[in-house]
Amino acid sequence: MTLRHQATPWRWALAGVLLGLALGTVLFAPARWLSSLVRQASQGQVLLMEARGTVWTGSARVTLTGGAGSQESATLPGRLAWVFSPALGGANLQLHADCCMQQAWAMQLRPRWNGLQLRLSDAQSQWPAGLLAGLGTPWNTIQPQGALHLRTQGLTLVWAAGRLLLSGAAELDAMNLSSHLSTLRPMGSYRFSLKGGAPVTLALTTLQGSLQISGSGQWVGGQLRFNGEASAAPQHQAALANLLNLIGRRNGARSIIKVG
Repeated sequence: MTLRHQATPWRWALAGVLLGLALGTVLFAPARWLSSLVRQASQGQVLLMEARGTVWTGSARVTLTGGAGSQESATLPGRLAWVFSPALGGANLQLHADCCMQQAWAMQLRPRWNGLQLRLSDAQSQWPAGLLAGLGTPWNTIQPQGALHLRTQGLTLVWAAGRLLLSGAAELDAMNLSSHLSTLRPMGSYRFSLKGGAPVTLALTTLQGSLQISGSGQWVGGQLRFNGEASAAPQHQAALANLLNLIGRRNGARSIIKVG
């Protein structure tokens, strides 16, 4: 038997060991690896703190920040848990926040020609409005308090050839909002609606309250265009003056909102 033939079993054994180590690394990759990936992808605005488990099944505390150099942060009460699993033609992801969801969000990720498709299950959730303050300007100045009720229906996002296409709908109700810029508590409740299509349309309406806000817009070619206005009930104009100055450009008793 030649030395070459004697070495062959060792080569197979070494290859098996290396393959086993590679599979073990993939299957049991620690959750902190995901924390690092999320931090980089969000440019430091979303942090997964105290991560436990693996990349595939784990949990963490979610902190929102204003990004690099920002001193502002807000942490979601409770933990966010995830289960990520390969599936035929893509992958499935489930997210569940014990503070804010009665049922998990189920997401399907599917590669497409020159892009990626993300489909969300129909779901409802409730989030503390104070979490927005962690994102920095202007939310850290407004310091909103209240509850955010989010509903999604048939929501699908497709990235294709560098463009984002959206179908389905989502509604965000901001209930009983207040701000440290005003002594009026609460100021009101509001609904932000998003409908997919070509183009994606947005609408903002007041459900109730002394601070009246309305507007509409479109997402066209990756650019947001939105026009709206805000005003205060006559008896509360003084209490809401600071907030109206911040929301937009003052035009008499109204504040003009324009984006894009």
